[in-house]
Amino acid sequence: MQSRHRVFAEDLLLAQLQGEDHFDNVPDSLVLIIFNKLADARSLGRCAAVSKRFNSLVPLVDDACLRIDRVISSDAADDALGVSAGGAQRQRTGAGAVFSGLLKTVLSAVLKPFGHCDAGARSGSHGKHAPHHSPAQVLKNFSSIRNLRMELPVSDVGTDDGVLLKWKAVFGSTLQTCVILGGTKLDHAAAPHTPPPPTTAPDHDASQQGDGSIPESFYTNGGLKLRVVWTISSLIAAATRHYLLREIVKEHPTLQRVDLTDAHGQGTLCMERAQLKEFTDKPLAAAAAANRTQVPACNMKLRYAPMLELSDGTRIQGATLVVIKPVGETGGIGTGRKDLDDFVADAFDGPFREAVAMLSKRRTYLLEMNGF
Repeated sequence: MQSRHRVFAEDLLLAQLQGEDHFDNVPDSLVLIIFNKLADARSLGRCAAVSKRFNSLVPLVDDACLRIDRVISSDAADDALGVSAGGAQRQRTGAGAVFSGLLKTVLSAVLKPFGHCDAGARSGSHGKHAPHHSPAQVLKNFSSIRNLRMELPVSDVGTDDGVLLKWKAVFGSTLQTCVILGGTKLDHAAAPHTPPPPTTAPDHDASQQGDGSIPESFYTNGGLKLRVVWTISSLIAAATRHYLLREIVKEHPTLQRVDLTDAHGQGTLCMERAQLKEFTDKPLAAAAAANRTQVPACNMKLRYAPMLELSDGTRIQGATLVVIKPVGETGGIGTGRKDLDDFVADAFDGPFREAVAMLSKRRTYLLEMNGF
């Protein structure tokens, strides 16, 4: 007995031999639904070459995903940065000294080059590659994109194995808000019926966290300096991605949402309708010596826990949450405190969402950073 799939295939082949094409009976609206489910920009480009009908329908898709396969490194600028710590809760003069000399001594050594993307579509067979094109060139034939997701092949900020660093930023014409979650060591949950592996001591004494305050050693053993480097590195990564989008947003006025992430899920830059409109209406302020948007002066709220143990058994040592807002920012996400709190709470998924919730209950430390 023949399978239903084989009978259908034979019927379809017979219809084609008789000059009939049942696919022509499929309405354009259904074909567009299929193309929107496909989403991948390069696959859609190949579909456009199949027939005149497909060629006319592919530019009308609402959703597109572009995976960038090539990154050309460019040196990050040696910006003149000024960072200072403040807030009544800190009450430590030593921290100010750490901030004042931090970037002069470590920034050029720690910050690795940040890539700007010149990714291209791959086509052909037998391993032959077409010339590389910019993301804007790959997307130029799409006229109706509403939701665009772009994915870089690698993370922007290099970290050692076992270090946790995740960020999410919202930009309009410049930074509107950014949340960063970090940890000096991430121990994933042990398998069932397996005793958890021994862990090294956390970078600070857990006994000192009873009132949620940061221990004195945090300022003297490099803990604060490391968090500042994480923050600056993440902001440079976000600003570089934002700069990449300038031509794409200009050429696609139908866009309502853009997410620019990376294959490792380290960071995400997102822009929704209001931010995209601001991006097109206001001039972009580029950094003087780098392919990135200038980062404005910012206020930062830092929360810290020497150790977090999550409900699934995951442990984060030196857990840190940094929430960043430009000085004097009155628009965009986070205009109200509840809006900002909701954004921070929803920034990450899975166990990291729980980690943010736990850190949000801890004492807040206020920091300030000059634009760069």
